[in-house]
Amino acid sequence: MINVVLVALQIFLAFVGVYQFTLALFGIVRKRKALKYEPQKSFAVLVAAHNEEAVVGALIENLKNLEYPKELYDIFVICDNCTDRTAAIAREHGVYACERNNPHLRGKGYAIEWMLKELWSYQRQYDAIVMFDADNLVNTDFLQHMNNDLCEGHQVIQGYLDTKNPNDSWVTAAYGITYWYCNRLWQLSRRNLKMANFLGGTGMCFEASLLKEMGWGATSLVEDLEFSMRCVKRGVHPVLNYEAKVYDEKPITFKASARQRLRWMQGHFTVARHYFFPLLWASIKERNFVKFDAALYSASVYTTFFGFIVTAMIWVDNIIPADNVFVSIYNYLPWWVAAVAITLAAAMFPFVMMLERVTNWRMYAHLFTMIFFQLSWLPITFYAFFTQNNKQWSHTEHTRVIRLEEVQSKQVS
Repeated sequence: MINVVLVALQIFLAFVGVYQFTLALFGIVRKRKALKYEPQKSFAVLVAAHNEEAVVGALIENLKNLEYPKELYDIFVICDNCTDRTAAIAREHGVYACERNNPHLRGKGYAIEWMLKELWSYQRQYDAIVMFDADNLVNTDFLQHMNNDLCEGHQVIQGYLDTKNPNDSWVTAAYGITYWYCNRLWQLSRRNLKMANFLGGTGMCFEASLLKEMGWGATSLVEDLEFSMRCVKRGVHPVLNYEAKVYDEKPITFKASARQRLRWMQGHFTVARHYFFPLLWASIKERNFVKFDAALYSASVYTTFFGFIVTAMIWVDNIIPADNVFVSIYNYLPWWVAAVAITLAAAMFPFVMMLERVTNWRMYAHLFTMIFFQLSWLPITFYAFFTQNNKQWSHTEHTRVIRLEEVQSKQVS
């Protein structure tokens, strides 16, 4: 009986792998979009911050210099349970410092929900809400691109997520490569196929009227994924803007990275529990492929979890000097099938780096350490499964300042 379940799991995992690979092919071609609307939408730019005195000033300076009419956007720093000078720095830069103190409801999701309620009571109302994290930097044409998509009728928009410190360590290099891969072969492919994209936690834009109607309601450890599923469930498709770039600072050490990714996976399990079956049922009932794709994406944390278990069982079975107990589907396939699958999976990363015009040879060298980074997702996800009820939000500390000019100069060099 256990081998029947094992084979069924392997077939399902193979289906998911082939499905995603096929989808990725539609991200190879990139159609550049020209800006074609005059600035007309007004924006409330929200910056989520918890003890971010080291980096928030650089982002505020960056945002104040956006190539967009200054009268059409205001900057609000959400100082969430801050015990440092984050609020003072925001005021010194002449932007709104909105202080929230609630030690019982911690995390960005709760902070955003609170800020939106505050915002709706303001005298000035905005056409759209844009959200960033305090450690971000953003290209100066970001709001122009958001204006463009809003004018075309889109209600939820995700910018291109990049890293601002990929050269800091092998860990940040792995994040950078992963972001390039996901932007091109996960997100752009879905944009090209007119499917729903998925929010990435920052560089997000929402039509204000939609947020007022829906409410935020996303307070899990992965509020971005949760809100994405809420949108798809009600027929709203978030869309990627590939030209609107946001740079996110990533943890330098493996320990900090593992802690961050554990939090992501714990939250992902929560979202999967709440949205997989409703979206799957709706996709069948409505014959809606977009909802099927979202359901499968919400369950991707389980494919990683079961993939780890199946792989571990088969490898241990092969190592033990005795007759094999567990069945591998590759035993019934030609040898070259596994070889082709592994080769294609490995080749996708350097291929996407060439598509993204990455010229730094050191980043290509980091493809070897990237293997360890990718494999580390397996035990992290496994551990997250058994700790998924832990809702404690963890803060990633930042100790230095990076400005947009430095990021852009390193991209050119």
